[in-house]
Amino acid sequence: MFATLEILLPVFGLILAGFACRRSGVLGPNSASELNRFVVWLALPALLFDTMAHATWQQLYQPAFVAAFSIGCVVVFALILAARLISGRHLADASVDAIAASYPNTGYIGFPLGLIAFGPASLTPSTIATIIVACVLFALAIVLIEIGLQTERRPHKLGLKVLASLARNPLIVSPIAGVLFASLHVALPASAETFLKLLMGAASPCALVSLGLFLAEKRPAEPGAGGISLLLTGVKLVVQPALTWWLAARVFGLPSTMVEMAVVLAALPTGTGPFMLAEFYRREAHITSRVILLSTIGSVITISLLLIVLGHHT
Repeated sequence: MFATLEILLPVFGLILAGFACRRSGVLGPNSASELNRFVVWLALPALLFDTMAHATWQQLYQPAFVAAFSIGCVVVFALILAARLISGRHLADASVDAIAASYPNTGYIGFPLGLIAFGPASLTPSTIATIIVACVLFALAIVLIEIGLQTERRPHKLGLKVLASLARNPLIVSPIAGVLFASLHVALPASAETFLKLLMGAASPCALVSLGLFLAEKRPAEPGAGGISLLLTGVKLVVQPALTWWLAARVFGLPSTMVEMAVVLAALPTGTGPFMLAEFYRREAHITSRVILLSTIGSVITISLLLIVLGHHT
């Protein structure tokens, strides 16, 4: 438990720093949105581009692991999306809620936790999971949000409008550009590599500070937001890893170590991606921000128990 807490403490620290800066007046009322825009337009695209540009497909070709982990994410996403739509939620907001319940923090927490629990063997599964979460799941949510925000209902014109919006979205363009660059099989110049590393290093810290800034704002909560936040947190920390275990162990028959890594990665708390989407598209982020905070706090217990059950005492 102490190792898990040690990994999560910087996450809490950055959220608290943002919270304190807003409450003390060091940063103003627009700081959360402006910092989030920096992440969405510069830092996160640099991270997505660099991840895809350096992906080696021979190393990442693990079809059974990819299927088990990605199906686990997509099924949880689809179930929450359907439930929120049935409850009368707007498609854009339902999509944000759905990704909040299915978006594990593989980049910021997955890599260090995997190294502690499984050693260097965890690097490839963590990389695969990060690509699935940051590119595929993210893209799915963005497409649905864009569809929900369009007023045009004629299918062909709706499709064209959505495609045009996606073509201007840096979170869609950057990973595609990374894939295209990787296909050229040329190395990035050292100066370009340094530029990307500097920008991508700011993505997670700035997103967490932005989350703290948002949480510090006093705003009326949506009716029932507390219950929904707890429900989504429970789905994230319990349902998603349980489903991933069933898929990895029973459906695809992965080796025990790969099953364990898939389950631990699925059990990670919600990352900051859903909050960035909510802020970027000007949707209400109260539920999303609470899910990130609650799942991060709750994961100290759930992940520690999971690692003990799996025989990895941290």
